[in-house]
Amino acid sequence: MVNSNVDALGIIFPNSRDGVVPELVGERLMASIPFAGRYRMIDFILSSMVNSGIGNVSIIVRKNYHSLMDHLGSGREWDLTRKNGGLNIVPPFAEKTIKVYNGRLEALASILDFLRDQKEKYVVMSDADIAVNFDFSAMIDAHVKSGADVTMAYTKEKLPEAVLAERQESTEFYYTLTLDEGRVTGMEINAKDTDVTNYSMGIYVVERELLIKQITYAYTHGFVNFERDILMNQLDKLNVQAYCYEGYIARITGMKGYFDENMRLLEEENLDALFSPSPIYTKIRDDNPTRYITGAKVENIMAADGCVIEGEVENSVLFRGVKVAKGAKVKNCVLMQDTVVEEGANIEYIVSDKNVTITAGKEVKGTDTFPVYVAKYQKV
Repeated sequence: MVNSNVDALGIIFPNSRDGVVPELVGERLMASIPFAGRYRMIDFILSSMVNSGIGNVSIIVRKNYHSLMDHLGSGREWDLTRKNGGLNIVPPFAEKTIKVYNGRLEALASILDFLRDQKEKYVVMSDADIAVNFDFSAMIDAHVKSGADVTMAYTKEKLPEAVLAERQESTEFYYTLTLDEGRVTGMEINAKDTDVTNYSMGIYVVERELLIKQITYAYTHGFVNFERDILMNQLDKLNVQAYCYEGYIARITGMKGYFDENMRLLEEENLDALFSPSPIYTKIRDDNPTRYITGAKVENIMAADGCVIEGEVENSVLFRGVKVAKGAKVKNCVLMQDTVVEEGANIEYIVSDKNVTITAGKEVKGTDTFPVYVAKYQKV
């Protein structure tokens, strides 16, 4: 791994946009949603920070964080078990100033004393609803070179259908940017543009001292939202620059979006684009390699370790420990950890959560526009 050599600390907001996938966050948060066979959403941003030399990372959790703490542990897999810096998980009520926050601004206000005690010059902030292999050091370099007060990352793309379908009054905000030679001159909340637009990634770089001043002022005036209440109100005063990211990105925008983004990784070029630039680290589960029993038929699948396949599997993503019995047929499915498909079952366009059992002989089918979700521990 890369040693800490960037003068920046990282802050991750793991509950960002929980509301877009209520099915998946009943007992977990956005950051711990399983993705791409053996990973959690947090792995991508956290690994990108570590690979960029950021060795001091705080994760400010809001609720449903047990699964995240179990996954991250001490941070050993990310080389964040350190005497100075390392991984810092901040749960509500850990100290009297830390509470269940409503927005990014309240979350930052709750750790103001922590921010004042740190030595790094810059703060990198990120949501956890994207899977990306991001070079934070390049963004920090661009921030310094431009002389910006704040730099925010964006992509040039069309807004996903699920995002366009969100109600205008939704509390799940997303932002599109108006740019003038790289400077952000306008921001729109929950826009409905159907053309290619400048779509914010929820990633920011700002000087630590400036961030402390902005938080202190904004919080004493009752502000809650960092983008809406600080950035949008001061675009004429702050030099807010935009950093265009042109690499591969997977956004979780809803259940269908979650299904589609997993299925996109069955294409080799997408898989390489997400995992090739730098390694993505995750919690190690000591398990056997996937076993294909005599008579098994597989075509275009991604199977994590510990799977046992006796039946037929096509165009599917199998997480760790999935078992497909003899005579079972699995097509166009995303099956999370330890799902069992019993003998003779036939499933298609299914997203199963952990420890689901599809009993013998059952036929369960969704469609490409409406994949069926089966909740954790359910027996169908």
